[in-house]
Amino acid sequence: MATPVPAADLDTRPSYLAAAIAGVAVFVLYILTLSPETAMWDTSEYIAAAYTLGIPHPPGNPFFVLIGRVFAVLPIAPTVAMRINLLAAVSSSVAAAMWFLITERVLVGWFEKRWQRIMGGALAVLIGSTAFTVWAQSVVNEKVYTISLAGMAITAWLTVRWCDDPDGPSADRLLVLIAYVCGLGYANHMAGMLAVPAAGLAVLIRRPKTILRWKLLLAVMGAVVLGGTPFLTQPIRAAHFPAINEGEPTACRDGLKLSCTFSSGTYTAFMYNFNRGQYGKPSLVERQAPFSAQIGMWWLYFRWQWLRDVDGALPGLQGSLAAIFLVLGILGGWVHYKRDPRSFTFFGPLMFTLTFMLIYYMNFKYGYSQDPDLGDSVQREVRDRDYFYLWSFSAWSVWAALGLTFVWESFAALLGSEPVKVGGETLDLPTKRGWAMTSPILLLAFVPLFGNWAAASRHGETDTGDFAIDLLNSVEPYSVLVTVGDNDTFPLWYAQEVLGVRQDVVVANTSLLNTDWYTRQLLRRPVTEYDATKGPAVYRGRAWPKPTGPLMAMTMDQADSVPLGQEITQAQMFVAGNIRAIIQPRFLARADIFVLKMIQDAKGRSLYFSRTSGGYPFELGLKNYVLTQGLARKLMTDSIAGGKDTVLVQGEGWVDVPRTKALAAAFRSPPALERKNKWVDKASVGIPYLYVSTNYVLAEALTMQGDKAGADKAMDSAMRVARATGLGDLFSNATPAPPVTADTAKRTAVPVKP
Repeated sequence: MATPVPAADLDTRPSYLAAAIAGVAVFVLYILTLSPETAMWDTSEYIAAAYTLGIPHPPGNPFFVLIGRVFAVLPIAPTVAMRINLLAAVSSSVAAAMWFLITERVLVGWFEKRWQRIMGGALAVLIGSTAFTVWAQSVVNEKVYTISLAGMAITAWLTVRWCDDPDGPSADRLLVLIAYVCGLGYANHMAGMLAVPAAGLAVLIRRPKTILRWKLLLAVMGAVVLGGTPFLTQPIRAAHFPAINEGEPTACRDGLKLSCTFSSGTYTAFMYNFNRGQYGKPSLVERQAPFSAQIGMWWLYFRWQWLRDVDGALPGLQGSLAAIFLVLGILGGWVHYKRDPRSFTFFGPLMFTLTFMLIYYMNFKYGYSQDPDLGDSVQREVRDRDYFYLWSFSAWSVWAALGLTFVWESFAALLGSEPVKVGGETLDLPTKRGWAMTSPILLLAFVPLFGNWAAASRHGETDTGDFAIDLLNSVEPYSVLVTVGDNDTFPLWYAQEVLGVRQDVVVANTSLLNTDWYTRQLLRRPVTEYDATKGPAVYRGRAWPKPTGPLMAMTMDQADSVPLGQEITQAQMFVAGNIRAIIQPRFLARADIFVLKMIQDAKGRSLYFSRTSGGYPFELGLKNYVLTQGLARKLMTDSIAGGKDTVLVQGEGWVDVPRTKALAAAFRSPPALERKNKWVDKASVGIPYLYVSTNYVLAEALTMQGDKAGADKAMDSAMRVARATGLGDLFSNATPAPPVTADTAKRTAVPVKP
């Protein structure tokens, strides 16, 4: 390593233009790989919440909703989803520019040439922006994480600048601005405060007397509070009852009233929502997995960043690349400490916060894909949580770039050095020939760009939105559709609220039916007119009477009084018209009680169970009353008898063959799934499997009817989707395995009791 160059002899001005160019380059990459639509998990919920100025799940993320609404109405892309996806791309591009500036700043005392420092910043941008999780989150706005990333990166750059500035009004203003950005970030997500411990430690180390200046401290605290003011919009907006109003942080029941909007009841409901009481996560003392296993989860996701080996075909290469980037980062941290201890007083603790402290605080169970040999012997997260470490992997790029720059310099020095006069001092520095000859080592920074393109790109993907439309169109007009989890609910909200598709359908999610606010929303929900011209052909040519009255014959107070559940110790008969269902001894949850109540009160409405619910209707004793139609099962008003169009398929139950055949012929998602030709997120693979299962069931039914051509066509569709989404092992010698349940993961929810 060369002798440090005296900072006084250098042009130390930040290269803002170069940083902006780097950010724009990243933005172009994200545009090329941007999703035009929504995606699985919380993406649809947050896009729909932003579009409708609604409230997503607790704590509601009001700053995201506000800025997302702005992007949703800007004429910058052809679809609402793409506009909000652009918000993610812009946010991550801003973060990349901040990492550029920080890396360049560290290199100020290292290289005398500005181009060398710019090269180091560019390496950080390239490595960080193409890390798998960062890239994947930047091209489809799943939630709030990219905005949090931008806020944290801005905070980091401002803190580094503060460490450089002498005491005075300018430095004080920077502290106040840092506090405001952190407060605003908290209104987006709790991660907005991730940089605070490191910034506070930097203040104590660099200028401890700062904490004795009370006027400055008051200004800092006021800035944090001011940044958090977007939370004030929640009780006001909740009292307007938007279509997405999770947690319902208001005491108002019948509309906006100042008397209840600012009442103690509203405050209690708001604080319960703010503190995420609905989820009841255990304390940090109660570890959900050994800390070593939680570190193992981080390491699994760290391996993904440099080569997302979707099929598991290159585990050795993936592990080797991860080891290289780990060593580069550790080496870069050491170089950072040696070369620029001033900024290290902040950035070193920040990296500790984003790794070990964050791992400890998140307190996750075993990861969905972690240690597969353990199987179900350990409790697992319902999906992979790599997105919670987005900040860690993105910031790691600074140290990885510093480490790679150090290696480059070291190899260049081996090929020779020459004395260079800098500020009256003669230094031994690598020759230009040495720099040029060893520059190919920098190609290592391009590895994640090429290794992750196929897995991270969302270009042209429309399968999630198409699935939502297919599922909604599987039910008749004005029906109630019972769903069970995130992936069979949020996309439907998106289709209804953003695309305006099948708003006549009432989606009733069993996870959310365990809360009181959700049942109140179902009771308030107005009946929307069915537009036959936009519905599937199978429902045309028939008058569909519009229901009147609420979904269930009960008041809100009666709904609130329904208990969490009740234990059934002996078999009981449930009666609704001609339905006679025997419910076996079990714990009947609050959601089950409401589903049964809907069946009893569903006058003028058909009730369907999404086939993602698996055997749920069978658990309620309704096996002989549900009839498969497309992606859903219709609850019939009487027990089903076989006939010309109705056959019994083993493992599935009764199937309406002509209706399912007609719906399958109009499915939108299978072609999109085949174009996609990958399925990165194995935890949600039940969605493409639903199409495989549906077509397999249809093929079985058509075979029973003697329609070989139709059966072959359905089987061919099943096999194409299976192969395109990594489900090809379901078939052996063109013979499918028996259908399995296509359940989607459920989010734990307990009723709100303010």
